[in-house]
Amino acid sequence: MTATTVDLPTTTTTTELTHQDRCDRCGAQAYVRATLPAADGLELLFCGHHFRAHEPKLVAAGAVIHDERHRIDEKTDD
Repeated sequence: MTATTVDLPTTTTTTELTHQDRCDRCGAQAYVRATLPAADGLELLFCGHHFRAHEPKLVAAGAVIHDERHRIDEKTDD
């Protein structure tokens, strides 16, 4: 009997960041999620300021970046 291997496509669903998501460095509202595949998918959240400070190292580490900084000036109905 011959075994058959089937490669299924993987999909990554990235949810939008909310006002409850906080920067892991300072606690401000997070606008960027960095996922580190080499660290078993570890997710780090950053405000715009801290992402700019860490962006080169995150990119060099192969992080998948979900960037919502375009929303920084949006008004909320809270």
